[in-house]
Amino acid sequence: MATFNYTPDYSAQESSNPAVNTVKLGDGYEQRYRFGLNSDMKSWSLTFSNRDDNEADAITDFLEARGGWDNFTWTHPIKNTTAQYICSEWSRSIVSFNRNTIQATFRQVPESQ
Repeated sequence: MATFNYTPDYSAQESSNPAVNTVKLGDGYEQRYRFGLNSDMKSWSLTFSNRDDNEADAITDFLEARGGWDNFTWTHPIKNTTAQYICSEWSRSIVSFNRNTIQATFRQVPESQ
């Protein structure tokens, strides 16, 4: 399995959207329960600023090779733990000569066997 080894900017943003099923009961009560074994997969909004053309090409080539569906390993920037992610959305801006910014969204997926 491929590993994404590029370090994003410190402005990385982690998001959670736990899978919860809710059953509405009478008189305004509700019952909530976790849905599935992997109910709180994380999503990351990442920025790779001020990258030269070679590094920007390497990042986008890596993401394009996965095609938005093939998972890869990435290490959490603070906890230093690895998990599997997919990236189905990214963009590249050419800021100036030999300077690029890439924005990408990594979505955690369950570990495959």
